[in-house]
Amino acid sequence: LVQLVVREIVAPVDLVAQSMGGVIAARIALERPALVRRLVLCVTSGGVDMAGLGAANWQVGYRKSFPNAAEWITADRASRQLPVERIAAPTLLIWGDADPISPVAVGQHLQARIPGAKLHVVPGGDHDLAVKEAQQVASLIAGHLG
Repeated sequence: LVQLVVREIVAPVDLVAQSMGGVIAARIALERPALVRRLVLCVTSGGVDMAGLGAANWQVGYRKSFPNAAEWITADRASRQLPVERIAAPTLLIWGDADPISPVAVGQHLQARIPGAKLHVVPGGDHDLAVKEAQQVASLIAGHLG
């Protein structure tokens, strides 16, 4: 997926990613830093140990809701830790304080590791905060990219 996205980038871009997409965006920012001007990661794992930071197991519920989803989405395997401290792009982290899938501790962990990263916590926000709090999230993103 990383290579698929990179092939579509013809000039430096601002990457905005949520949930699993955040791992792809973080890998692009690490592997091809000249392509990423600014980065926004929203309720993602960003390539960190989710269980160790209190994340709930979401795979069973997801599989029940989406029985025809690709197997790799819910495969039980640890994601590779990423050296996020090498991300050079200015980074905004957006988290909800009521997200069991990617708890605030994950955002705080990424903020501590990504140089200059800014964390914004949305009160009451859960894993769907980009949908449920779309106006607020869009405003945060616009402020970071503007």
